[in-house]
Amino acid sequence: MGLIERQKSTVELSHWRGRIPVNYVYTAGRAGERFFRETMNGRLLAARCSACGRTYLPPRTYCERCFTRIEDNFVEVPSQGQVHTFTVCHKKMDGSPIEEPVVMAMVRMDGTDGGLVHYLGEVHPRDVRIGMPVEAVFNPKKERKGSIFDIKYFRPRK
Repeated sequence: MGLIERQKSTVELSHWRGRIPVNYVYTAGRAGERFFRETMNGRLLAARCSACGRTYLPPRTYCERCFTRIEDNFVEVPSQGQVHTFTVCHKKMDGSPIEEPVVMAMVRMDGTDGGLVHYLGEVHPRDVRIGMPVEAVFNPKKERKGSIFDIKYFRPRK
């Protein structure tokens, strides 16, 4: 039985031995692509639903509440927000220790119904708190590549 054949009975199922090669390219989609292009200019874009008023950051193609197409209704939003939740990391992704702990936070962005998960900087982990006002710090323009890492980190607002 081939991979595209429809299963008609659960007792006649087959299996695949070995590895299945999977080749794919992950894309940010149309809404995400425009968002990342604008981070290179130090701007944050969100998608606003004209039907129900929600403002999505990261931007979406369709409103999750009313299913209106919103990918062409972009608005610039402030690069400021508040810490919604956070964690202090003491190890790298591979499990090896980090010399200095880093803070990752979900930042609810002002003027939006969403937010971004990113690093916090210029703050000691013990001083981070839920609701703390923060602002994005962008990398120098010549170092920006159109990714979430065009934002170096979020720092406490002064």
